[in-house]
Amino acid sequence: MHIQITPENLLIQLGYPTTPVTITQMEGIIAATSGFDTFSKHILSLHDELKHYGGYIAMSNSSQHLKIKTEHSRAEDIEPFVAALESWSEKYKVTLQKVEGKQTFYILGLAA
Repeated sequence: MHIQITPENLLIQLGYPTTPVTITQMEGIIAATSGFDTFSKHILSLHDELKHYGGYIAMSNSSQHLKIKTEHSRAEDIEPFVAALESWSEKYKVTLQKVEGKQTFYILGLAA
């Protein structure tokens, strides 16, 4: 089964309203993320998995990328979050960029 990820259904799955503004923002994120179509269907399963670790995937307001974030600050809470994220990144060959000093990562696209 092939899952088609559109800006609208990605917004809905991530908990956003589908307004002209959010659709335009998501379209920009998709366009700026190299190889997005290759791994896009796996973003939803990652989003579900990260909920177990207090994490989530969201649109960034400061960058044209999806961001992955946790609000936890204790190492014992952050370690499984980061491990799940790194496992997903390696499995689907997706490059992530960590924001210095925060438990926030940007999905940049397929690894070169």
